[in-house]
Amino acid sequence: MKKSEKVEQINQLTKRLESAKAMIFAGYRGLKVAEMNELRSKLRQEQSQFKVVKNRLIKRALKEKGMADLEQYVDGPTALATSEAEPVSVAKVLMGFVKDHQQLDVRGGFLEGSVISAKDIQTLAKLPSREVLLGRALACMQAPATNLAGLLMAVPRKLLYALNAIKETKEA
Repeated sequence: MKKSEKVEQINQLTKRLESAKAMIFAGYRGLKVAEMNELRSKLRQEQSQFKVVKNRLIKRALKEKGMADLEQYVDGPTALATSEAEPVSVAKVLMGFVKDHQQLDVRGGFLEGSVISAKDIQTLAKLPSREVLLGRALACMQAPATNLAGLLMAVPRKLLYALNAIKETKEA
């Protein structure tokens, strides 16, 4: 590979590192080409990418971006999964793929400003989707108002029941 090609790849990796909300490093040794293509298509559906990277080039790009502490995850055959849209979706797809293909070795990564380990990625993949979390938060915010409205409606309702009971006893 010529030096100009290496410089161009480093620039592309640097741009990718800048725009990514989530990055996950994985070892792909033992995966077949068809399995890699299957994983790529699943990630593409989630607006994510999965690309095999040269270790020297990714290490240089990480140093340029001041992310040298991520170099610990770059060892042996390495692939980089990035997401510019939903950061949790890339973790969910990778961990779902690992269930069927144990050869994929999720090592660790970077999520919106902080380094995450493989265990953190597993935890992240178990989280409900963003929409479900927003729904739960909304339900928690609505609960006090709903309870207050029910409490305020209970007083006139009980008064009506009492008046109705008095009416029925006087009629009888």
